[in-house]
Amino acid sequence: MAKKKEVTVEERLRALYDLQLIDSRIDEIRNVRGELPLEVRDLEDEVAGLNIRLEKLVSNLEVIDNDIAGKKNLIEESKALMKKYSEQQKNVRNNREYNSLTKEIEFQELEIELAEKHIKEFKVQIEQKKEVIAETKERLKERENHLKHKKGELDAILAETEKEEQALISKSEEYKKQIDERLVAAYTRIRTNVKNGLAVVPIERGASGGSFFTIPPQVQVEIASRKKVITDEHSGRILVDAALAEEQKEKMQKLFAKL
Repeated sequence: MAKKKEVTVEERLRALYDLQLIDSRIDEIRNVRGELPLEVRDLEDEVAGLNIRLEKLVSNLEVIDNDIAGKKNLIEESKALMKKYSEQQKNVRNNREYNSLTKEIEFQELEIELAEKHIKEFKVQIEQKKEVIAETKERLKERENHLKHKKGELDAILAETEKEEQALISKSEEYKKQIDERLVAAYTRIRTNVKNGLAVVPIERGASGGSFFTIPPQVQVEIASRKKVITDEHSGRILVDAALAEEQKEKMQKLFAKL
């Protein structure tokens, strides 16, 4: 505890900003990883949907093929009946029977004509569905390749960033130990309540980083003196001067490069 009291405000501010840079890097890694699994999941759903569509299209083709077979059977049955009725006409006893059989033959001719029309329509449907099947297969292949690529990308990022993330988490805990618990608690509270998890920000062009609210000149002088921890009255973020921020960014970039 005694050692922590000896730490100057400037050292605390530097440690706080270092902590912010480390935690922001962790956020960045998690954001990248957070988007890719969703993308992979969406692609998996799309591929599954395309496979289901293909199955339905193929099933529809089988139904149409069965319908065509049914119509062809009907044509053969009608031809058989026409032949039968034609034979019967040779043995009729009167015009009424002959005319009745003629009507039956004409009816079967219409049945054949209608069946042939349906077969033509079915064949057009088959061609259309075959086109859709070909397009769907092409789309499926493209989506499967994209999914494979994205899965590989995700696996690579996981393999690459998992080690870095764990190292950064350890560094985050290490830097927290350099700061008194009250400040760490304040930092954590602010980080939870603000956009992008930025609890410590530098002054940029006379305003707090990421804000349009101008910091009064006298407050800017106080921040630059690094004698006390100052928060932005509008956002509640802890403020550091631009020079300190730049120095710590360079330092942490070198650290990140080693992880």
